Amino acid sequence: MNTAFHNNRVGPWLIALASLILFASNVQADNAWPAEEAGASTAGFTESGIDALDDAMKKIVADQDVAGMIWMLAKDGEVATFETAGLARVDDQAPMTIDSLFRIYSMTKPVTGVALMMLYEEGLWKFDDPISKYVPEFTNLKVMTSYDADGNMELVPLERQPTMRELLNHSAGFGYGLGGNDPVNNAFRDNGVLASDDLDQLIDKVADIALLFQPGEAWSYSVAVDIQGYIVQQLSGLKFGDFLEQRVFQPLGMSDTRFYVQANDRDRFAEVHNWDSERNRLVQRPHRPDRPSYLDPQRIESGGGGLVSSTHDYARFLQMLVNEGELDDARLLTPESVRIMRTNSLRDELYLGGNAERPGQRGVGFGVDFAVISDPVAANSPQGAGTYYWSGAAGTWFWIDPTQDMFWLGMIQAQGQRRPGAANMGNVARDIIYDSLAN
Repeated sequence: MNTAFHNNRVGPWLIALASLILFASNVQADNAWPAEEAGASTAGFTESGIDALDDAMKKIVADQDVAGMIWMLAKDGEVATFETAGLARVDDQAPMTIDSLFRIYSMTKPVTGVALMMLYEEGLWKFDDPISKYVPEFTNLKVMTSYDADGNMELVPLERQPTMRELLNHSAGFGYGLGGNDPVNNAFRDNGVLASDDLDQLIDKVADIALLFQPGEAWSYSVAVDIQGYIVQQLSGLKFGDFLEQRVFQPLGMSDTRFYVQANDRDRFAEVHNWDSERNRLVQRPHRPDRPSYLDPQRIESGGGGLVSSTHDYARFLQMLVNEGELDDARLLTPESVRIMRTNSLRDELYLGGNAERPGQRGVGFGVDFAVISDPVAANSPQGAGTYYWSGAAGTWFWIDPTQDMFWLGMIQAQGQRRPGAANMGNVARDIIYDSLAN
């Protein structure tokens, strides 16, 4: 189906009908994997190495760096370790269990990227298309060039329209409001962009806010993936959450993943904790009063940070990527699309976090909603070239090393102050894992 036909009134309805027929024709995925560990040696690791890994993660919990954790390491489709320790909630001493649910925040982003790439394979958009082709509200965006102490901005027109490629690698110029004291990011916070009622309202708010820089000039973590979710919705004719449920979650057997916590799953929902220096212990953080509750089915379907998931579900998503687009009887993407996602697409000499004043994290670029280690030596990492990764605001983190057909997944819920001297759990786990490879 070509884009011109799709953009008329009939197109979205036909796409929605086609997706339902496609799902009905597929056998529901057997979602038992990864219920059990295959063990260290079967997965290609030394027994002593995996014992050391498990002991290190348990110590991180025992030291109160985090209240609780679930961790998983898999290689060649075999699970080396899948363990849990500590508490899901300190207030009622609820244990962290294998089926605990987590706010995965920005680990939602790769899920959104997969959804958009599925529509790319259907020919509904191209990487060099202007974003405004699918979001006309962005046609006349302005760019901030400077501002004074009172927040008054000097604005100029776009030199060119930002492209879909730049939307996918965070170089389009959008703000976010998660950090920064400039007028653009202040506007995101003041206008409650991330607290919008729905994606339509979010787009309207973003359209009224200037870009931080001309497209392609820098890398800046942004609202781009919420915009991607809106584009999925527009191109598919389905609500974003419905598209994910029908085209991603059901085929992969991800029955615990959605934009809210069902009432009967509330006891499984892990809470967020931080270190309290006065009480010298971890404390449970209250829920944010400025955002809809995670128990509210009507909360915004945020492609940038809205999903709740389980370790089991997200592991299946990661293994699908390790397998280059398929798991069990479900194929979501072609191998070529997965390779595109995990390939750096930033312009030369621009790295993760880079702009005109600083080069960024050398050796690390960005693909489609993943950071990508293009040069492990420059990145000071033992991981293979092409390793791709991301994390969530409450500490969940993962990486996939395609040179080893291997992924790591760590699930925690922690924000704010950390215990003085707390371990860098990401580096601890990574270094032990690579030292533990049998070959």
